[in-house]
Amino acid sequence: MGNFGQKLEVVRVLYRAGIFKPMRPDKTVRIAKLAKAWGRSPAMGIVAGAIKQPDAVAVIDDEGSATFDEVNRHSNALARGLQEAGVSPGDVVGLMCRNHRQFIETIFACCKVGANIVLLNTMFAAPQLTEVSRREKVSALLYDEEFANLLEDLQEMPRFVVYGSGSDPSIEHVISSHADDNVEPPNIESRFTMLTSGTTGTPKGAKRGSPKGMLPMASMLSALPLRSGERTMIAAPIFHSWGLGQFQMGLMLGSTYVLTRRFDPEATLRAVAEHKCTSLAVVPIMMQRMLGLPDEVKKKYDLSSLRVTAASGSALPGHLATDWMDAFGDNLYNFYGSTEVAMASVASPEDMRAAPGTAGKPPLGAVVKILDNQGEPLPTGQTGRIFVANAISFEGYTSGDDKERLGSMVSSGDVGHFDENGRLFIDGRDDDMIVSGGENVFPREVEDLIAEHERVEEVAVIGVSDPEWGQRLKAFVVLKAGPSLSEDEVKAHVKQGLASYKVPREVVFIAALPRNATGKVIKRELAG
Repeated sequence: MGNFGQKLEVVRVLYRAGIFKPMRPDKTVRIAKLAKAWGRSPAMGIVAGAIKQPDAVAVIDDEGSATFDEVNRHSNALARGLQEAGVSPGDVVGLMCRNHRQFIETIFACCKVGANIVLLNTMFAAPQLTEVSRREKVSALLYDEEFANLLEDLQEMPRFVVYGSGSDPSIEHVISSHADDNVEPPNIESRFTMLTSGTTGTPKGAKRGSPKGMLPMASMLSALPLRSGERTMIAAPIFHSWGLGQFQMGLMLGSTYVLTRRFDPEATLRAVAEHKCTSLAVVPIMMQRMLGLPDEVKKKYDLSSLRVTAASGSALPGHLATDWMDAFGDNLYNFYGSTEVAMASVASPEDMRAAPGTAGKPPLGAVVKILDNQGEPLPTGQTGRIFVANAISFEGYTSGDDKERLGSMVSSGDVGHFDENGRLFIDGRDDDMIVSGGENVFPREVEDLIAEHERVEEVAVIGVSDPEWGQRLKAFVVLKAGPSLSEDEVKAHVKQGLASYKVPREVVFIAALPRNATGKVIKRELAG
């Protein structure tokens, strides 16, 4: 598609989504003027929302709801309080919060100051928080009260409690004690630092600015049948790139966010039904937990409003995708990407019905290539390294390091292949491959096969050293309630579907896999 053709497609996609709705001329003029001042900042989203639909509900959480006007005014007041505390444009602010209205207001406030935001993982231990905060040069902290004991080594900076109360000032007090009229836009645009999952080591800081132009938004909306002014439940943590992406998309659409501080499978179904959400953003482990509810519980909630279940953040096994659609309808869209490359491909319900386990096809504006070790394209069906080009890939790590790049393309760190229909399949991590007896083996395909067993709840497979074979596979299996399963039965199941050198030489049964907040398995804890 040529450049002009792509621009036309962007307009068509955004029009279909209802972003170009007619508006009163005076509102159009006000928003156009503010857009020049605020640029691509997320703050522009709430400022525009307060003009377009001031009395519409912007967010619903465990405590109630707030309108676009209320969220805008609260973030204005908080921005003034942060400035009074010494936070200036370009300063780095750390946010450690669960999903709730005050977190949203805090993000807007930081953007209205022009502060750069580091989104801290709510599952970090105290040493990780201290290390990351100092490495990223955090100069102010805003956090939920429950994390106060983890931040004791970070007392040398302004600190505010976002949710709850404590020895530090609460943002509720800051908001009530400052003017809430519109603030002047800062002279620089806020940037986000996303932290990588850290499943194989210390989390890295990945720099990301606001999406440039309309192509990134059109890219996602080309794959999702979303419309402006609808309600979306963000169950995925907003501190993660997937949850943040859903938050940013909601700003463009003028969506109402539905949030809960902690994920609970039944409460999530209840919220979708009660608020008639049309979309639900999740990570796969959340889908697994909801599917694990008793049938009588799942049937209590009418999810007929749900057109889109958007999943990302970790691998989505094919059986989980089909189980979800069998239970809740063909509304599942599986996004493949990473903190670094952002969105690479999307699998529609039709894709996953036809080829369970697929990561789908690149959306509008994205290019995905499978390359060999010399950077040359590989033919259909052959496994190679995945490289991605799009308008929203990251700008590099805060340490100065970078992912491998080939021209405009960034390595995802995964290996995969395309099938004859152009669908992408992820075969594993580039560094997960082991050589066992001279044969290349990727644990992912072994995991997928074991996971299909009717008595298996979840599984992880790793490579470990072996004096005879060089390396061998070791499987960690979590069983469903009910009949047991033996090590020999697991091995026999794998041998029926894969070559003998891919059969794990050891199977360990455990109660649960170690996971991070987005559901990714932390394999280094298994290896240790």
